[in-house]
Amino acid sequence: MKKHIWIITVCLISFVSGYSINSKAISDTGYRVATVDVQSLISKSSEVNMLKSEQQKKLETMKATVDKARQEISKETDPAKISQLEEKYRNEINDQKIALDNEYNTKLMQIDNHIKTTVVEKAKSMNYNLVLPKNMVLYGGDDITAEVAKSIK
Repeated sequence: MKKHIWIITVCLISFVSGYSINSKAISDTGYRVATVDVQSLISKSSEVNMLKSEQQKKLETMKATVDKARQEISKETDPAKISQLEEKYRNEINDQKIALDNEYNTKLMQIDNHIKTTVVEKAKSMNYNLVLPKNMVLYGGDDITAEVAKSIK
């Protein structure tokens, strides 16, 4: 019985000392943490601004289609033709909206991937191990937003 207690004690001491050494080894990793203001990068991006202006032009085209549909439908007196026109324009506008949304989302994802790639490349070149969004960090980390913004244009 004494031998079992002695073995358990040695195992417990070994476990505690091993855990302490491992904890110390992990805490001395020397991680460098950076923060990036993603909203600032997006608002300063020329690609995003160009995408917004393209989107606005396409929305105006869509609005013109809606206005044209209203005018044509208001001029028609036959209920069957009104129903056909409404269906025609409803389908046309829905198709335009779906195409517009798909194109916008695709381009937005490309811009997002470009920004993420630029952040990763800049962080690696500056020897950072971890980059976090600035709005998620309460304290600490080096702000590299300005350096990344120069690379994004």
